[in-house]
Amino acid sequence: MSGPDLFNVSSYDYELPGELIAQNPADPRDSSRLMVLDRQDGRIRHSVFSSLGDFLAPGDLLVLNDTKVIPARLHGTKKPGGAKIEILLLKGLNPRWNEWEALVKPGKKVSPGTEIILADGTEIRVGERLGEGLRTVSFPEGTNVLPLLERIGETPLPPYINRSTAPRSSYQTVFARKDGSAAAPTASLHFTDALLENLRKEKGIRTAWLTLHVGLGTFRPVKCTDIREHIIHEEFCVLPAESKEIIGETKRSGGKVIAAGTTVARTLESLANNEGELESGSRNTRLFIYPGYRYKIIDGLITNFHLPKSSLLMLVAAFAGYDFIMKAYSEAVAGKYRFFSFGDAMFIR
Repeated sequence: MSGPDLFNVSSYDYELPGELIAQNPADPRDSSRLMVLDRQDGRIRHSVFSSLGDFLAPGDLLVLNDTKVIPARLHGTKKPGGAKIEILLLKGLNPRWNEWEALVKPGKKVSPGTEIILADGTEIRVGERLGEGLRTVSFPEGTNVLPLLERIGETPLPPYINRSTAPRSSYQTVFARKDGSAAAPTASLHFTDALLENLRKEKGIRTAWLTLHVGLGTFRPVKCTDIREHIIHEEFCVLPAESKEIIGETKRSGGKVIAAGTTVARTLESLANNEGELESGSRNTRLFIYPGYRYKIIDGLITNFHLPKSSLLMLVAAFAGYDFIMKAYSEAVAGKYRFFSFGDAMFIR
């Protein structure tokens, strides 16, 4: 009897009771549950995130994404006519941040050149269609865009978080520094300053930083029957030279490189050549990782529990092994783990 077709999207479906979709984060952040998958012995262990250090060794390296979620959702009215329009800014297209790639709803009623009046009176212009429902959106020259977003923008929580009472700061990592994401790198929402300090001082765990600004790919399910036909939305990422050196030192000394989240995994794998050597610098990536992919850099992965048929579930299946990850998800459902962005965590080692 043959196994599942790992290129068929239906192989990544699973039943999830709605009540397991977390609407609010754990408080404190590191009190969330932690499922630990050991690829060596095939065991699944159950712990709490604050005990992450118990599963790491001195000299291991934790690589973290320092991106910061911006209040990227805007509401305005169409000029003329006054129809209500919603804009979700996804990726800045120039250093001045006055031109963006965005989702515009309802997009079919907004032709290129349409002006939208925002809540503070700023008039922005909707430009060309980019495909996949995307548009360009331009702010007037001289607009200080980030302060404007802080005044009138909304943090764009994923659509499955629809009953949250958490403050906006809950959807931001404690180490967020670089403005630019439309969504949080959610595996890192579990970290607290105290836990990071403990990992460094008590456990001898080093840290390194990179940036990937999370965009549309986080919200988009894989709709192709053959997953190889799916195209990941392009995202901007940066690996500093210092982080590249720390990763190289860790590898040479026998330590393990642990990616805190799928965004970190994608960045490191995107910046690695076929010989497994990293290149520092910046680039746009649309790397799609699914079973059959051979990881070049990471030795461990901290992640949340992902949506059925999502590219992120395929990424973790490529790392842990399809059968192992689907067994773990079945166990998580049975054990009433909390799922998705505000949910519990998994550590694959």
